[in-house]
Amino acid sequence: MTASRDFWVSSGHHLLDRDAAGWLMVTDEFLKAYLARPELVPPNEACAAERRLHAALLAEPRRIVAPPEIAAVTDADARENWQMMIAWRDHLVSHETLEAAYLDIVRRSIRFPHLFIDQLVHLILRNMLEHCEDAFVVRAAELLFRPQKVRASDGFLIASDAETAPTSNPHPESPLYLLLGVQTPADVELLDATNAGSYWTRSDLFDMALDLSSGQRGAAALADVMTRWISHLLTVDVAIEPLPRLDGVAFSWYVGLDAEASRIGEMLWNGKPLDDATRSHLVGLYRLTFADPTCMMEKVRGEPVYLLAATTADDMLRLKPQNLIAGLPLHHGEVVH
Repeated sequence: MTASRDFWVSSGHHLLDRDAAGWLMVTDEFLKAYLARPELVPPNEACAAERRLHAALLAEPRRIVAPPEIAAVTDADARENWQMMIAWRDHLVSHETLEAAYLDIVRRSIRFPHLFIDQLVHLILRNMLEHCEDAFVVRAAELLFRPQKVRASDGFLIASDAETAPTSNPHPESPLYLLLGVQTPADVELLDATNAGSYWTRSDLFDMALDLSSGQRGAAALADVMTRWISHLLTVDVAIEPLPRLDGVAFSWYVGLDAEASRIGEMLWNGKPLDDATRSHLVGLYRLTFADPTCMMEKVRGEPVYLLAATTADDMLRLKPQNLIAGLPLHHGEVVH
């Protein structure tokens, strides 16, 4: 059997172990990687208490940290960083796996910095996609932990990474862009069949755009990612398919994949018409069906679930993968692992 492709090395997945079910287990090496972050490495002017704390954790990353040890750190910003870091570390090590830690955050609505949550989603996706050979699916998975800038042109929806895409001097870089007549940021290349092989070696650059237009591979790839996400975390088999339009769709249950989509979904649920401006923000509509409808709540058993994705007024797409966990109409207590 050929070896799996490596990608997203920046996730830190190589520092983790897996349990018998394939979920990620925290290691001391992984915890030490947090201690190497610039927010936690004591600067030259750091006080003795901060230096002692950092050194002690490098030697024993799981050691109990008493509140007075953090209170003794004189710099207020550093003290806050340590409080957040130790709370995060304690949450991770209190669970057998990272997946279990993530599910607990979602189910109990535990508040942690978005940066930490996005890193956790990044790792879980990297684990979930270990044997994936489809660059479109892996690129689509980036939408679950990295905000995207979506540009609409002549019916096409092109998503570029919001952090790495240049914001000035747009010009078409890819021949396909030229064919579609889509203006894109400089140095952003549209993922297509001709350049998909290059994705793997540049995956940590997050510099390839994805076409999310209806009927294109990007939309189907995102459906694939969401299917795998639900299967990996909930061990529930579903089928998800992108739909070309909203017309004629009758909601029995819906899940907004982001805050704007949740707002639009509520309008539709309440029978309110969408004006053209609001409708233009809707960039994804998917139908989800359960392989085994008996796992659903009785009142909607056998009915499809509709998934909505929408951009904000500034054309940003910020998907919330936790909504796929908390928003499905499953029996209470349906979980797994």
